[in-house]
Amino acid sequence: MYTKQKRIRVLMFPWLAHSHISSFLELAKKLMNHNLYVYFCSTATNLDSIKPKISPHHSLSIQFIELKLPLLPELPSYYHTTKGLPTHLLNALFKAVEMSGDGFATILKTHNPDLLIYDLHQPWAPTLASSLNIPAILFYTASAAGPFFAFHAWKKLKGEEFPSPEFYINDCFMPTKSSRNEFGRTPPDSSNTEKTFQAFRHSLDIILVKSFSELEGKYMDYLSILLNKKVVPTGPLVRDAIEEHHENEKEILEWLTKKRKASTVLVSFGSEYYLSNKEREAIAEGLELSEVNFIWVLRFPVGDKDKPKLEEALPEGYLERIGERGLMVEGWAPQAKILQHSSIGGFVSHCGWSSVMESLKFGVPIIAMPMLMHIDQPLNARLVQDVGVGVEVKRGKDGSLEREEIVKVIKQVVGEKDGENIRNKAREMSNHIKIKRDEEVDEVVQEINKILHKGGLKIHDKKVNV
Repeated sequence: MYTKQKRIRVLMFPWLAHSHISSFLELAKKLMNHNLYVYFCSTATNLDSIKPKISPHHSLSIQFIELKLPLLPELPSYYHTTKGLPTHLLNALFKAVEMSGDGFATILKTHNPDLLIYDLHQPWAPTLASSLNIPAILFYTASAAGPFFAFHAWKKLKGEEFPSPEFYINDCFMPTKSSRNEFGRTPPDSSNTEKTFQAFRHSLDIILVKSFSELEGKYMDYLSILLNKKVVPTGPLVRDAIEEHHENEKEILEWLTKKRKASTVLVSFGSEYYLSNKEREAIAEGLELSEVNFIWVLRFPVGDKDKPKLEEALPEGYLERIGERGLMVEGWAPQAKILQHSSIGGFVSHCGWSSVMESLKFGVPIIAMPMLMHIDQPLNARLVQDVGVGVEVKRGKDGSLEREEIVKVIKQVVGEKDGENIRNKAREMSNHIKIKRDEEVDEVVQEINKILHKGGLKIHDKKVNV
């Protein structure tokens, strides 16, 4: 078969959330090291935030392409991202992205990529690509266990027991008609669930998953059988800590350096979740009573007119009582640099998948505190506990966080002898990641090559080690 001697061009189209964009961008960097050229498509708001983070080396092989969304009255252009987006506008953002199909089709026609790598929330993208004879594959940026659990439950496979009984969702995490969740962002009615499945079904031959076999090997195998497609792990795709820059970085790291080894926990619930008053109060009291050092990253919605001052958002006299034992950081923090610091002994996390990957890369055990109405997070928390790299904080019968339970789990993971196995297992996972390094991405490139070969193309791999 005749093989065209040209550099392969890939168009990457992530969902408009920070964790999705970050995952796609890290994969783009890995692919360019295998001599692929990447078109990276997102809205201007997102592109403006990531362009300064791209090194001159990466900018030679990653070209940013703006996706223009239709202007809706309730959705100004600075809300063309989920970062800082008020919850009530999320449906409007989904609507705007779905309405951008014609613009995206023009991008495909103009740049004519050899391959499209798309995200879960754009199931219509591979259909457009197929109409232009462009192969498309899904990159799923979360746990493989999550969709396997959902597909198995939705299909109600007769005569089959769910193969992992440790996976279940407590009633308090189940969405109601008035709530949204991460896996589809709306209650799991048939139409939204069907759209999610379309994204998986339309992926050609393979599905890329942000994970690694030592953590989720059996779930990737289950998912592969269920979908009749090869599930290919990309590895954790954690941004290099040296690429992180934060205005308060020096102050934070100097504070950490004064603490004993593994004596401190990082407390952060992701870039897009905002604690309720009750949740914030329970966590504050739990941290205070735990007597463990902590860095707490606290966020409020962008443009919130009712946003409280930091001291007003906490119990009265809280900052005075915790003194030097706690450091409050409002907004953003260099999470990777904090997690890799020797003074960190645990991560109080919502169990967003990117946070789980970061924690395991740096060998930090997890105090799992998934948030309500986010179906993926409680599943991730179950996985973390089942694998043995963390412990989940149990909620009350009404779904509330209880300070006594928070105290118990923090002490177990960070200080008590009972937590030694958890700490060792987290370090073991970190070692697996270090040893394998880019082996997963090498397999990704091999699988992409198989798809391209059908169209007479081939990746002329001149792998660059950076």
